[in-house]
Amino acid sequence: MLEAFNFRVILEYMPLYGKCFLATLWLSALSLFGAILVGIIACAMRLSQSRFLSRAAGVYIESIRSTPLLAQLYFFYFGLPTLGIMLPEWVTGVLALTLNSGAYYAEIIRSGIQAIHFGQIEAGIASGLSYFQRMRHIILPQALGMTIRPMLGQAIVLVKDSSLLSLISIMELTRAGQLLTSERFMPTEGFLTTAAFYLIIYYMLKAFSNWSEKRLIFQEAY
Repeated sequence: MLEAFNFRVILEYMPLYGKCFLATLWLSALSLFGAILVGIIACAMRLSQSRFLSRAAGVYIESIRSTPLLAQLYFFYFGLPTLGIMLPEWVTGVLALTLNSGAYYAEIIRSGIQAIHFGQIEAGIASGLSYFQRMRHIILPQALGMTIRPMLGQAIVLVKDSSLLSLISIMELTRAGQLLTSERFMPTEGFLTTAAFYLIIYYMLKAFSNWSEKRLIFQEAY
């Protein structure tokens, strides 16, 4: 296999892969930040005592989790313009990834919050902390600490899902592999190189997770 593998062509396309690698990084990072933010908000709404907010968050979470990301991406890309909402391709892609992963992050964070001993919440109430102060200083730091591994798993899923953005002509890693394949008819070289770059991102996220776990201040308490 290696005898037929054309490394010269890969080196020729390496500038394109480097550009697309950076694009995948910043698209994924922006989507990840938005997804965690949306997840925290949706989780707070889901746990809210307001029936309206709780049901609205439930509808959002269940709707996203029960439909494929590709259908959601096509809805934003083809559906929004018919409603008069015109967005750049990269904004459409980031929006789809953010809302999709946000629903999963909401459930991950909710599981972490519900695992916190209620005595700590009562102590916060007794100390005179408001709801938002309790969330900021007591609940969310512990919930995020306890769910770092599933959150990493969802981050990896988000990065892999970013490959779907190639379907709306966004220049990212999968699109680079498609271009190499279409121009040189070398799918093995094109997509194995793409997979290698995704593997690099995976180990970057894994290293960040290990680094974060070693420096966590808040741990699960019982």
